[in-house]
Amino acid sequence: MSKTVMVVDDSGSFRTVVKLALQKAGYGVVEACDGKDALAKLTTQKPNLIVCDVNMPQMDGLTFLRQIKSTATHKFTPVIMLTTESQEEKKAEGRAAGARAWMTKPFQPSQLVDAVNRLCV
Repeated sequence: MSKTVMVVDDSGSFRTVVKLALQKAGYGVVEACDGKDALAKLTTQKPNLIVCDVNMPQMDGLTFLRQIKSTATHKFTPVIMLTTESQEEKKAEGRAAGARAWMTKPFQPSQLVDAVNRLCV
């Protein structure tokens, strides 16, 4: 059975780029347009890994990350933050909230797939 990755980003075109790269690598993909949408989908899905943007309407990525890390169901789900944010403070905040990796946009799809391959258990 293939592993599933949830992609959380408010940009539809960006989600498509990530989805195509992951599908090509053999992963199933669930899309969410922001943190709130992702939380709703997590009630019925248990992805092996989550790729999440930081800046989104409704609920930003760090708030979403803190929320899922406080639940027993998703406490150990690895999360890769994929964002335009590159400040050390933001990265530190992400690590403190439980992010396993931090990648900045623009990104190389192959680098993302490598990170997913390493973290997706």
